[in-house]
Amino acid sequence: MSYVARELSQTNKVLFGLGSFLIPILLWCAVSYLPFLWHPQVKITDTGSVAYLQIDSRIAKEVFYSEAQSAVDHGLKPPQGILVNPIYLPAPHEVAKALVTAFTTPPVQVNAPWFHESLWHSIKLVFTAFFISSLIGIPLGILCGFSKTISQLTEPFVEFFRYLPAPAFGALAVAILGINDAPKIAIIIIGTLFQQVLIIANTTRLVDRSLIEAGFTLGTNKTKSLFHVVIPAALPEIYRDLRVLLGWAWTYLIVAELIGSTSGITWFITQQARYQNFDNVYAAILIIGVIGLICDVILMKFGQQLFKWKSGAH
Repeated sequence: MSYVARELSQTNKVLFGLGSFLIPILLWCAVSYLPFLWHPQVKITDTGSVAYLQIDSRIAKEVFYSEAQSAVDHGLKPPQGILVNPIYLPAPHEVAKALVTAFTTPPVQVNAPWFHESLWHSIKLVFTAFFISSLIGIPLGILCGFSKTISQLTEPFVEFFRYLPAPAFGALAVAILGINDAPKIAIIIIGTLFQQVLIIANTTRLVDRSLIEAGFTLGTNKTKSLFHVVIPAALPEIYRDLRVLLGWAWTYLIVAELIGSTSGITWFITQQARYQNFDNVYAAILIIGVIGLICDVILMKFGQQLFKWKSGAH
């Protein structure tokens, strides 16, 4: 047991952390660059005598071999091609190139936003919605965890509402708030708020009862116990919960931006998929992950400084 719980050295943490990214990248490279692993299609480089084929088009490997064999059997010029993966699985170097060109290539449609503008718009939506959700969810969750009366009055409805899918409120949100950013923000709030209340309530209940009892022994009352004992003791764990919940907000962003959107990262992904620019689609998805990871690392480091007194707060 002690071996399992042993703390890793800083070097091992870095190596294993890099390995968690390196392993899926290597698998992706293997599938992309080793034809014998998959490559179920053939990209046409020479149509030969097959009239319906086009240069750079992709067909199933079996169909290509059949057409090539048929052409040879009839003494005609067979088509030529190279083994490739489907268009929806670009190679790593194509996505790496798209990570750069996405910021420098102008949008296909006139007056459409650039990629960085769509990205910034989505970032503002996520943090605005999460801030509003936290303004309600944090104090309500703490009160539910501290008071059984408030918990019984609030949590049954919250438990019911959290099972309702946030996207189901899309049409209603548009009808009430109009076609702008407000319904998108509302959907993200609906998707995160009720989970936030329950998670923070449970975290608050985990505060060491001996601390609360010690406060009452020293003559404190319920209000002072809440503000001077419970909240300070629960705050490091609540902070960690918020880091997790911020990731949920990013998840609901993709759903929210499907509602009458002409900007935002989801709109960019949808447009690129429509034109089969799947390298840009992967690039956009990866950038979302990078932004989320950077935010989480920043928040983790900030939490380590903010809660130095709490062991394992990060």
